[in-house]
Amino acid sequence: MEMDFNLYMNQVVDTARQEIEGAGYEQLRTAEEVQETLDKPGTTFVMVNSVCGCAGGIARPAAAHALHYDKLPDRLVTVFAGQDKEATAKAREYFEGYPPSSPSFALIKDGKVVTMIERHEIEGHDPMSVITNIQALFEEHGGER
Repeated sequence: MEMDFNLYMNQVVDTARQEIEGAGYEQLRTAEEVQETLDKPGTTFVMVNSVCGCAGGIARPAAAHALHYDKLPDRLVTVFAGQDKEATAKAREYFEGYPPSSPSFALIKDGKVVTMIERHEIEGHDPMSVITNIQALFEEHGGER
């Protein structure tokens, strides 16, 4: 039974990784990759991915569909809570003033958090409202395509 569950969870994680990567987000899997990316000048949109239902049913679809917009941040990246622990912990160091939350989204500008869309703003909401919130961030802080 234990082996079957681990195999199932690996498939869930792989699917979640493929979904967000397929949408155009770069996976940051080490603390070094996170620091190197988030310290770059400009804007970086970070999705904190997870295996929970609201990530698969709301957050990842919203992250993908929000990209159909005229303005986007300079970089789109993701860390995976519960999977890439060091990368996620490093990313959360940048989310000053916000408690750990997954799934969630953070807008980083020049290495500093501008704002976040936290789990309580995702869970129980419809994907369209989350897309609208993400695109409002893109409108305010994104560059022209």
